[in-house]
Amino acid sequence: MIPRSRVWVTRAAQDAAPWIEGLNDLGLDAQHLPLMAIGPAVDVHAVHSAWLHLAQYQAVMFVSANAVRYFFQAAPQPTSPWGPTRAWVTGLGSRSALLAAGVDEHLIDAPAADAPQWDSEALWAVIAPQVQPGHRVLIVRGADPEGQLAGRDWLRTQLQAAGAQVDQVAAYQRLTPLFTDVQRLAAAQAAGDGPVWLFSNSEAIGHLQAALPEQDWSRALAVATHPRIAHQARQAGWGFVAIVQPTISAVASSIKSLHEFRTPRV
Repeated sequence: MIPRSRVWVTRAAQDAAPWIEGLNDLGLDAQHLPLMAIGPAVDVHAVHSAWLHLAQYQAVMFVSANAVRYFFQAAPQPTSPWGPTRAWVTGLGSRSALLAAGVDEHLIDAPAADAPQWDSEALWAVIAPQVQPGHRVLIVRGADPEGQLAGRDWLRTQLQAAGAQVDQVAAYQRLTPLFTDVQRLAAAQAAGDGPVWLFSNSEAIGHLQAALPEQDWSRALAVATHPRIAHQARQAGWGFVAIVQPTISAVASSIKSLHEFRTPRV
């Protein structure tokens, strides 16, 4: 019997389950090693205020599915109406989170499902014609462990250059995970001929480096869901990193190909 390709899903606990289930359904042996931790924002009052002034914004941009979930969880009332404001997202997961939260599909703007990449640049190509001088846009994002806004500012810069007024609010906090001794040992063992690492966030790679600062990753294989994440993994010393769209089917196909590449021919 041919062994199933092994993969470690490194997403935060809130996001990992559907990936593990989906990858296992496609014939992989997917397990969870969280390299990210997510929690609610420290200043929930700022999110409440954003909800109360929602009608003043032409659009709200959510940087991730967690931004959507925590923003709606912090609504002043469970039945707070969304209204006519447009909702912008960069990926299918965030779009699905908006639909689950009750936002009408016709109000959501996102890169096409077959877009080469799902990121701020791809979103800007879709929404740029909407943006007019004087428009107000809210960006809902995460905060770092110290509570400061975290993430890229590329889209905010583009919006401001187009004459829009941009406000930002942190709906959740990105935290450093606490690694157990068992997890550290398993991660070190996987630096050789072990599972393929699935990286969905550059920050996760930094957390792994901090947990195992002396580890050699030159024999490790990884799949990254964005070129920037792949670059971070290569900078950290990963021997081989494949770039793939952030869908379960695409990731599964890539990992199976890597497994065939690594399996000796007889």
